[in-house]
Amino acid sequence: MPANLTPAYKEAELRFREASTLEARLDAVREMLALIPKHKGTEKLQAQLKQRIAKLEQEGAHVARSGHHADHGHVHREGAGQWVMIGPPNSGKSSLLEALTRAHPDIAEYPFTTRVPQPGMAVFEDVQIQLVDTPAIASGHVDPHLANLVRGADGVLLVLDVAADDVEESARTLAEFLARARVWPASRPAPADAAPMLTVRPVIVIGNKADLDDDGTFAALAREATGVIAADLPFASVSASRGSGLDELRARLFRELHRIRVATKEPGHEPDRGRPFVLPEGATVEDLAALVHKDLAEHLKYARVWGHARFDGQHVERRHVLADGDVVELHG
Repeated sequence: MPANLTPAYKEAELRFREASTLEARLDAVREMLALIPKHKGTEKLQAQLKQRIAKLEQEGAHVARSGHHADHGHVHREGAGQWVMIGPPNSGKSSLLEALTRAHPDIAEYPFTTRVPQPGMAVFEDVQIQLVDTPAIASGHVDPHLANLVRGADGVLLVLDVAADDVEESARTLAEFLARARVWPASRPAPADAAPMLTVRPVIVIGNKADLDDDGTFAALAREATGVIAADLPFASVSASRGSGLDELRARLFRELHRIRVATKEPGHEPDRGRPFVLPEGATVEDLAALVHKDLAEHLKYARVWGHARFDGQHVERRHVLADGDVVELHG
């Protein structure tokens, strides 16, 4: 049964999208619930609106108790690295966050459900990678804190609905946002004259909702549409609802961070492989020692390395460059 939403409801929904304060959002969503036609076709949307009201009321109570407002332009980084997801309304960012992590963001059929950044931790093998869902981007509607959040992240995911009619327009809007935020995709050579002014980050286009695209036609069209805007951006087709492509995406997210995982061991003991240290590519034995303890780095005499050394247990000096999967025994 169609919802048959009234013009008054749609006006309240527009006010909800454009509201800049919690109080204004709460007033608008309460009005949406009052105005929505009450029949079987809107039961799910009514339930979502009630959940949204409860969530906003909880946020209001928290702000009142704390006496201050959160800084939405910053999310504390955790894990091996931080990827920020941006996308148009209803692109499935929140569903993707839920599918990849243990987070439980608000997910609803109405647009602009995500009002504040929502982090979650995705597990890849023996490390965790942080993903951050963000308020939707649309023409004339961009959260004022979003540019700072994107510039501060380790990477950016542009999430698109491959089955949407306006996928090229959405891709263009996201590309324009990155340009205004002065975030430059790492896959594209940066202009020499502008490089000091730019923040270079890996950028991946995520073609979500592949479950609506059994033969890959929509994904091909979405890839073509984004290619018109930025032909050099990598593209990954996934389905948050079915889980297809997510394992490959987790691996890609770690690979694009250019990190290495290094386990440590004490003499005569097995290495602690369950919780490896994560360092940038090119890190040395000295960098690892400093991460373990600054005093150890100062007094480091040598190390033994298993993995990518010339032979297992090779003695190396502090400037030896480590590789992903190495096991290191530090000697101070």
